[in-house]
Amino acid sequence: MSETPPLQLRPTILTAASFAEFGDVIETEGRPWRWINAGTCQRFDDLAEVDVLEAGGRGAISVFQAQPRRLPMSVTLLERHPLSSQSFYPLDARRYLALVARAGDAPWSQRLVAFLCSGQQGVSYRRNTWHHALIALDQVSRFLVLDRIGPGENCEELAIGQGVILLAP
Repeated sequence: MSETPPLQLRPTILTAASFAEFGDVIETEGRPWRWINAGTCQRFDDLAEVDVLEAGGRGAISVFQAQPRRLPMSVTLLERHPLSSQSFYPLDARRYLALVARAGDAPWSQRLVAFLCSGQQGVSYRRNTWHHALIALDQVSRFLVLDRIGPGENCEELAIGQGVILLAP
């Protein structure tokens, strides 16, 4: 009996509409704004929901420095955060990939969706959304991260085998 070849997954361009079931896209393009600081600064409010207070948690701002990944790559591990949302915004204006899983009972390979994120877009994963760790492209990239610090275990990892190969955009 022959093994089923791995599914090959190619990222699509990230949009707020295509990402809505997983969380929010953090971007200013097309978003309402207002002038502040005596008309010298545009302010874009409420770009993503922040959900970090569960079980005595508090919000924390961190910086992650992600090494670039080589594509194609085998997808073998996902994570989720049962107590909070988790948001990433690129500090170096470099493109990266967001890999998420739709809810449901289908095999993981059929539920995974990959997005190519511009260096002007961040993502905010809703609580309990299965996703892959940061996938920087091209070079080392820094991200501003807003997530939860506090008691309780807030990172679950799940090995999903080797049924998916993530391709270059």
